[in-house]
Amino acid sequence: QAQLVESGGGLVQAGGSLRLSCAASGIFLNRNVMGWYRQAPGKQRELVASISPGGTINYADSLKGRFTISKDNAKNTVFLQMNSLKPEDTAVYYCNAKDIIALMSRWGQGTQVIVSS
Repeated sequence: QAQLVESGGGLVQAGGSLRLSCAASGIFLNRNVMGWYRQAPGKQRELVASISPGGTINYADSLKGRFTISKDNAKNTVFLQMNSLKPEDTAVYYCNAKDIIALMSRWGQGTQVIVSS
């Protein structure tokens, strides 16, 4: 069964770093645009970063320079390195896979990130 499992969230002080991981099973990175999204309390879910099967990367403009998305095709895992974290980065972070052939979208269960001031 296809699934995405996020890990790496937690509580960190402002200015700190976290590395999120998204392990994909039954989902192949070479046919999926992989994305990290986040949803803060009372706000809409928003795109953080995405990486295409060919490695093209997009970031939310407000996060460029602090967040880095990467993937390891051999391990079928996508990462989000988050540096210089701010309290406004507090949110549930979700991994998403958009299958460009089957035109399907799948979501992980999310991982909570809390940045204290």
